[in-house]
Amino acid sequence: MRGMLEGLGVTWPTGSDWIVAATALGIAAAAWALAWLAGRFIGPRLAHFWEHRAGARGEALGPRMCALSRYFVAAILLGIVLNVDQWRPLGAMVLGVAVASAAALFISGMVRGLGMPRWIAALLAGFAFFALLARAVGGLKPITDTLGRVGFTAVNHRYSLLTLIQILVTVVALYAIVKLLNRVVGHSIRRTHSLDATQQLLAQKLAAVAILIAAFFIGIDMLGIDLTAFAVFSGAFGLAVGFGLQKTFGNLIAGIILLMDRSIKPGDVITVGDTFGHVSKIGVRAVSIVTRDGKEHLIPNENLMTQEVENWSYSSRDVRVHIPVGISYDCDLAVAQKLMVQAARESKRVLDSPPPGVWLRNFGESSVDHEILVWIGDPEAGVGSVRSEILNRLWVLFKDNGIVLPNPQRDIHIKDWPGAPVEGATSLPPRER
Repeated sequence: MRGMLEGLGVTWPTGSDWIVAATALGIAAAAWALAWLAGRFIGPRLAHFWEHRAGARGEALGPRMCALSRYFVAAILLGIVLNVDQWRPLGAMVLGVAVASAAALFISGMVRGLGMPRWIAALLAGFAFFALLARAVGGLKPITDTLGRVGFTAVNHRYSLLTLIQILVTVVALYAIVKLLNRVVGHSIRRTHSLDATQQLLAQKLAAVAILIAAFFIGIDMLGIDLTAFAVFSGAFGLAVGFGLQKTFGNLIAGIILLMDRSIKPGDVITVGDTFGHVSKIGVRAVSIVTRDGKEHLIPNENLMTQEVENWSYSSRDVRVHIPVGISYDCDLAVAQKLMVQAARESKRVLDSPPPGVWLRNFGESSVDHEILVWIGDPEAGVGSVRSEILNRLWVLFKDNGIVLPNPQRDIHIKDWPGAPVEGATSLPPRER
């Protein structure tokens, strides 16, 4: 083995090199032990802080805080040890593997905790591992020079493998950071008691747009892209975007206007065309309306700005429900109307103030038409259940008190009865067989 390595030009480690490697291995083990203790004591506190302040329990970062703090502390300690002295190659290799492993595990856990795909976590963790290991054993220059020589030229610009890797890693890293900041800022805004639900949603949308714009310019600066190079076709590109994404930007502006004037808010009960339900979410492109059947309708924001919209809970959540009832002409109207009010009062969803009322609407062909008027304070629960409950109760009360529901009645006047003899007509002899 030794002869093979020496034949390849690799110097076999001396005794002092092995001693340095053993020392580095012991230091790495001690650093991991300290990191384990730090994760055990600091991790639960960080998890509680994260879940309380950032509200990311659903992102699985809270349960990972112990492991993340352990990897972070190990990477910091090993990085300090690696740079505090000029280590021999074998010792630097040991410490480099240790610090690169800690950093890769930290990045992978963080990315997976944000709910991002495994390939993104593997990509970032692998890039961090090889970059830190290469820097520990001799620097990144040989690797970057090799990657820089592999590439192609297009439109008077050279694109190397190193450039493509930098672009991919930068985009993925910025995506993870933007997602994390959106979670933290969004939860912080929701915890602000001075803003109502609509103002909080508007602040979240504006903050998300600001974070995205900032990430774009930071990425441009990190990649060293000169924006003046786009001056030639920026006008044509902007014109194409204006025509192609006109509806998208129109819906975005319409959504912001809806949130600013607070005409439609999450939780409102609205009717748009034939769609009736409560507003579940106001998004960048559309408003989500959930109907009583559990169907979710996505209405473009522009439609809510240009079409007529009925908002049942704009200024007040109290809604009046009309329930038509017809009774027979032979019934006592006073008793029937009293029973109607009684059935309305016995419904749990009917408000006591304003009180239920009964109106006599019309003297119909077969019935005396009434209308029960009741007020409810939860229109998002629908009005059909209130009607059904009151009418079912009213049926029992009518049966118990002898109130008869009408049957259709018609007066028929017969001028000529079929088969009757006609005056002056002569009878014909029967047909011969």
